[in-house]
Amino acid sequence: MAAMTQSPALADLVEEYEFLDADDRYRLLIDLGKALEPMPDALKTDATLVRGCSAAVWVYPTVLEDGRLHFLADSNAAITKGIIALVLLTVQDQPPAAIAATDIESALAPFDLRNQLSSNRTQGIPNMIALIRETASRYR
Repeated sequence: MAAMTQSPALADLVEEYEFLDADDRYRLLIDLGKALEPMPDALKTDATLVRGCSAAVWVYPTVLEDGRLHFLADSNAAITKGIIALVLLTVQDQPPAAIAATDIESALAPFDLRNQLSSNRTQGIPNMIALIRETASRYR
């Protein structure tokens, strides 16, 4: 997969994250989740549920007029909501082909989530990424 350059918002976030201690990193992720666009409860269905996450996570794609994908997401756990917000920062409002070409794992690597959070908090990340990639491939 081709690596894309990080979005300015993600690059700024990486820079900020590197200077924070573990507690502040945790708070930063929670704040990212709080800043997510609200997802209507009607969209939180079995069809939008990400499988394999310790908390409930829903991801719903919408197609913008120009064909770019915009995702709505939510979780019933604050830290997990922050994680999906971080994942979405790598692909939000991009064309499906660009999303498919994005190396999301590499974009997230500077956050070192596996060492920052418990394993049950990070086990669903590959499933979140897989769902986003599958969605992008359907719209290409």
